Amino acid sequence: MSTAASTPEWAANLRMERKARVGSVADMARRLRGIAQEQGMQLPTLPDLTRTIRGWERGDHYPSERYRLLCARALEMTEADLFPPEQATVVPVPAYPLTSIAPDPDLFQRITKAVEQPTRVDAVTLDWLATCLAEHRKVEDSIGSRPLIGVVRQQLGVVADFANSARGPLAERIVDLAAQYAQFIAWMSLDIDDQPAALAWYDRAHDWALEIGDANMATTTLSMKAHQAWSAGNARRCVGLAEAARSHSGQVTPGVRGMAAQMAARGHALAGTADQAHALLDEAETLISGAAEHSEDEPAWMYFYDETWFMLQRGMAELHLSNWAQSVELLASGLVRLPEAYRRDRAWYASCLARAHAKAGDAEASLSTALPIVTDAVQLNRHAVKELAETADELGSRGAPHAVTLRDALAAAR
Repeated sequence: MSTAASTPEWAANLRMERKARVGSVADMARRLRGIAQEQGMQLPTLPDLTRTIRGWERGDHYPSERYRLLCARALEMTEADLFPPEQATVVPVPAYPLTSIAPDPDLFQRITKAVEQPTRVDAVTLDWLATCLAEHRKVEDSIGSRPLIGVVRQQLGVVADFANSARGPLAERIVDLAAQYAQFIAWMSLDIDDQPAALAWYDRAHDWALEIGDANMATTTLSMKAHQAWSAGNARRCVGLAEAARSHSGQVTPGVRGMAAQMAARGHALAGTADQAHALLDEAETLISGAAEHSEDEPAWMYFYDETWFMLQRGMAELHLSNWAQSVELLASGLVRLPEAYRRDRAWYASCLARAHAKAGDAEASLSTALPIVTDAVQLNRHAVKELAETADELGSRGAPHAVTLRDALAAAR
């Protein structure tokens, strides 16, 4: 997200003129919709358009040509005065600087034309955006959400423009891509502790999924909302949302069903209902093993969901159920198999393992597990920091001097 100091001049100018000539952002959105209706154009809903305008005024992304013309008419200005050509963005769609997704000149021109005139979007441009999303998911595993969330929001703004103008055979694919972007932004919002934004984006992804009949995405968003409830310590809501995901009608892949089952299990584990948790974990394990045999049939966003990931999830459930030895065994085995590039996730699961060791009374193992991941925890995973702090408290309650060492390491890393 742009700061005041980094807001582009055109964005600040748009905000100033809008306040002086129209009033609130909602007033501007209503005026744009009115002008668009006169011209036979379709625009997003009022809430969506309001969010889009706020994004422009923050400098999140440069308005496409049709929106620049609409804004100029709404403010009774010329486009050149409102958006001076010399201030125009030089990149049609911002992306994290990765050579694997840098467009060649022909693709750059295609993307630029599509951004300027959303009705001209083609399959090649959508392929590039899907590749960007896939690469950003993988990069986020290593660098965390904060460096990426602004870029991905800007990309979603472009995809949403395409979705609002979508016609013909590409329409469903565009909405599918918008739902995937919204689901990813929801996940990143949760990761940085922006709970309201996470809930709003999961809802938006769910709506888009229902719009095109995508049962996999609709089920996934319910499972992820269950995860959000679990993160907040709300076992009842976690179980309720996960059960809603499990009962979703339509064709759902084994991996997506497995995610829903393990989320319900985590809710039961959080509540201390061991029998239900273990039964659901066994069901999830069967589903996930089946999914691993045909991983090519799973949705793109399930790339991380495999037997290693499930082993770690099961270790967390046993931690909730106070089965310290089983938790240690599962978490330690899973961490050995988790790729080194997954720095954020490694910090989280290692912090859980450190706490399991502490609960089991092995202070030395707890500290030796915790210390190597303190820096990554502080930089990439606020949940891991909390878990490490609680581990230090557990060690301290047992009179272990290791607690002081861990607290000092956390303080130094901050």
